[in-house]
Amino acid sequence: MSEKLGAGAPVPAITLGKVGGGTVTIGGARGGWQLVVVYRGKHCPICKRYLTGLKDLVAGYKDADAEVVAVSGDPREKAEAFAAEIQPNFPVGYDLSVADMRRLGLYVSNPRSPQETDRAFPEPGLFLVTPGGQAQVVDISNAPFARPDLGAVLNGLKFIQEKGYPVRGTA
Repeated sequence: MSEKLGAGAPVPAITLGKVGGGTVTIGGARGGWQLVVVYRGKHCPICKRYLTGLKDLVAGYKDADAEVVAVSGDPREKAEAFAAEIQPNFPVGYDLSVADMRRLGLYVSNPRSPQETDRAFPEPGLFLVTPGGQAQVVDISNAPFARPDLGAVLNGLKFIQEKGYPVRGTA
């Protein structure tokens, strides 16, 4: 079990390989907002539906000055195959290590069988990272079917920006 990343805490900057080449960095200060969606991996049909639905919201996040990134612990080959299936319009990072999963406070699961996958993987997580690199919203689940509504998160981001709404849950 890992320590959960606290609301308002710095989100560690983690650089990963990116499907299509190059790298992508999640967390850290960046000058704009970032929505980081951690998905379980190619083996997860719920992840496929969730990230396919995210594609329709990317323009709204961009209008709100938020970069959208999805990451998993899958190796490059599986991440590329997953991306080929969903055709994302956002960067997809791969090879998130178990150590980095724990740094983010994610729940980590072992495969139930070799048919599921061949390595430990993160359960779903969502982080809305401020331009300064702090966790404005943290949603960590231990089950594949418990995830926040991405449209509601977008509306929340707009509210946060318009009203100067503070990070909640820090008491």
